[in-house]
Amino acid sequence: MIELTELTKVYGSGEHRTVVLDRITFRVDAGEILAVVGPSGAGKSTLAECINLLTLPTSGSVVVNGEDLTTLSAQKLRVARRRIGTVFQSAGLFERRTAAENVALPLEYLGVTAAESKKRVAELLDRVGLSNRANHYPFQLSGGQKQRVGIARALALRPSVLLSDEATAGLDPTTTASVVELLRELRDDLNLSIVFITHEMDTVLKIADSAARLDHGSIVESGTLVDLLTDPESTLGAALRPQGVASDAAVGQRVLQVVYDSPSVPSDWIARASADLGAPIAVLGASVQLVHGVTVGSATLGIPVELSSRAADVLARYGLATGEAPLRGAA
Repeated sequence: MIELTELTKVYGSGEHRTVVLDRITFRVDAGEILAVVGPSGAGKSTLAECINLLTLPTSGSVVVNGEDLTTLSAQKLRVARRRIGTVFQSAGLFERRTAAENVALPLEYLGVTAAESKKRVAELLDRVGLSNRANHYPFQLSGGQKQRVGIARALALRPSVLLSDEATAGLDPTTTASVVELLRELRDDLNLSIVFITHEMDTVLKIADSAARLDHGSIVESGTLVDLLTDPESTLGAALRPQGVASDAAVGQRVLQVVYDSPSVPSDWIARASADLGAPIAVLGASVQLVHGVTVGSATLGIPVELSSRAADVLARYGLATGEAPLRGAA
């Protein structure tokens, strides 16, 4: 478990004072993946540095498994920091070290014997599917393989928390999917708390249990993924929600967009709503998917103009929030 309370980072003083992180508070339980998203300049990089204590926060706490790391002496902090493994955007591998030697680096710093280190490295490379690449150098590895080596190295000291700092940035979709799948497997097998910092909304949908939006150093919105996706008022939910491309509406139709704002929208809502209205509803575009067993997404509908005043109430019965949806490409 990792918990941040009122975490603040300030640079400078007086008129040159800049608040980069402003009272960040969240908790990630064991076995949970929290995605932190936000635009460039939101404070994501500084947040990552403060979580793993590479940068000391100005105030607030970072509690891992009940112990506040910000209160420890430098010597005790070096030991406690082992509880947090970090995977960086570029993997951060040493080019003159093989995959196995890169994974072994944290063990060497601890003075682990060569025999014990060899055994642990073999276990980790096998765990990330790279046993056959142990003696390869980074230039001989693909981007995804480098990240797997980075993940193995982050796990070398058996942390309870894994921090992923833009670990899938720059990877192609297939490689991203494989890294995401690996992180989810590791979360399940090792009961890790994972903080997944990213700007890739599609990746959040594939990996996270919950999400938080960071903007100008503050958490402005957070919640479980399902709650965010089924809240039509959520800015983060709207950014995460799958979007369909609408086709042209027929003459005499009003175009509406519906958002799944309930975890229990019936699968046959189109037929049922059409029956309630007494006229067929045209689906002009839709994008829906299952997230943690709940259907989420949105659809663009064509409703007969003369029935459109009733449509919102009818659709609301089935857990759908309704709003205007001009066709894409319209001025």
